[in-house]
Amino acid sequence: MVELIRELAVYEKLEHLMEISAGDLERDLFGENPVIRSIVAERESEVVGYAIFFRSYSTFLGKAGIWLEDLYVKQSERGGGIGKRLLQEVGKIARAEGAGRLEWSVLDWNDPAIGFYRKLGADILGDWRICRLDSDGIENLTR
Repeated sequence: MVELIRELAVYEKLEHLMEISAGDLERDLFGENPVIRSIVAERESEVVGYAIFFRSYSTFLGKAGIWLEDLYVKQSERGGGIGKRLLQEVGKIARAEGAGRLEWSVLDWNDPAIGFYRKLGADILGDWRICRLDSDGIENLTR
């Protein structure tokens, strides 16, 4: 999965930000206090796609939700329905858990992904922007 995450980072032109290791992923998926969940798609015992997600919360709804952090399918496997099936599986989990929302972000230049999400019925919220502090920003904030 780390190699697929690297492929996603390269595709999104964010490889310079990638720090994750297999150990990080193992800890966060299977450790004492898991913070993420994942679904993988395999073809002939090779992982060709994945979804990583975690619980979120809406104060307006008063309900937990699911934040989809990554949905990625290898370039060579795209167009065959794997991404749709991965998203459907996350949706089934959201429904089973009574989630008020299933949310994720998409880069504004990623037209293929935007089209894919719209085709599946997702609203692309143009009036919201993600704010982020990296570790240096957190450090500066807390001084």
